Amino acid sequence: MNFPARIDVHHHIVPPVWAETLASRGLDSGGWPIPAWSPRSAIAMLDRQGIATGVMSVTSPGVHLGDDAAARALARSVNEYGAEVVKDHPGRFGHFASIPLPDVDAAVAEAVHALDVLGADGVVLMSNAHGKYLGDADFEPLWAELDRRAANVFVHPAQPPMTLLPGTPAPLADYVFDTTRTALDMVLNGVMDRYRAVRVILSHGGGFLPYAAYRFSGLAPTVVNRERKADDILRDLKRFYFDTALSASPSALPSLLAFAEPGHILYGSDWPFAPQETGTYYNQFLETYPDFTPGQAAAVDRGNAEALFPRLAR
Repeated sequence: MNFPARIDVHHHIVPPVWAETLASRGLDSGGWPIPAWSPRSAIAMLDRQGIATGVMSVTSPGVHLGDDAAARALARSVNEYGAEVVKDHPGRFGHFASIPLPDVDAAVAEAVHALDVLGADGVVLMSNAHGKYLGDADFEPLWAELDRRAANVFVHPAQPPMTLLPGTPAPLADYVFDTTRTALDMVLNGVMDRYRAVRVILSHGGGFLPYAAYRFSGLAPTVVNRERKADDILRDLKRFYFDTALSASPSALPSLLAFAEPGHILYGSDWPFAPQETGTYYNQFLETYPDFTPGQAAAVDRGNAEALFPRLAR
């Protein structure tokens, strides 16, 4: 691998206005503290981990903290900040814009502004918006708008609308559960079938979706929707893209490689929320994994992302 080469599609930005807003409300990310972040520290991490470009996104709880008007203002401030970071550091950063779901009208307007005016590389959606999952019929106008633009959509997990396990922050267990839950919701409600131009990236190897996909596709036609065949559901599950953040492990990576379509696995770090030593472990596993097919490792590191983000292609 030429250094630096990777495109990191799961790189978090911590805009000052967002961090200050969370702190003022006593909020964090599902029990996980909000770390410090700066363009300088981010670039230093990119260089250490062999990453050419980090595509930035705000993590859970996103920008809608309960008030529609405040969410609209926070989304615009966060997105303008991200666009400036990209502008100031050409080639080192990309940007997924935050949008204020569940306020659908505002979410559509902010997505259009971010993509058309700010030049965002896509949008980031939390896996649920105050308990409403991404297959909800109310979100159809947003999916239709994103589909018209063939947009990249990065789905990041959020705390599910239920009590956490005692003493267990949401990122430890519930985030992988909520990613799987919203992906299945999107498929069973036809989002992935109706909007085929949109490219949806699931965090953390898709939660446990690759491991359980054949269970979902086999059971769903008999207990949920008898009009859809198992092959149709499996096809839509395979339309997702997946990042490797916290998922390039001896058990998860083989399952992901066995399930994902060619070109659908992308490198992800989850920095700065994932500890540096954790990122080093997963990178070493990716770099020494013996069962990649010829060219597959380079595609995961960079080539597959270049297809989704042509402006980052060399």
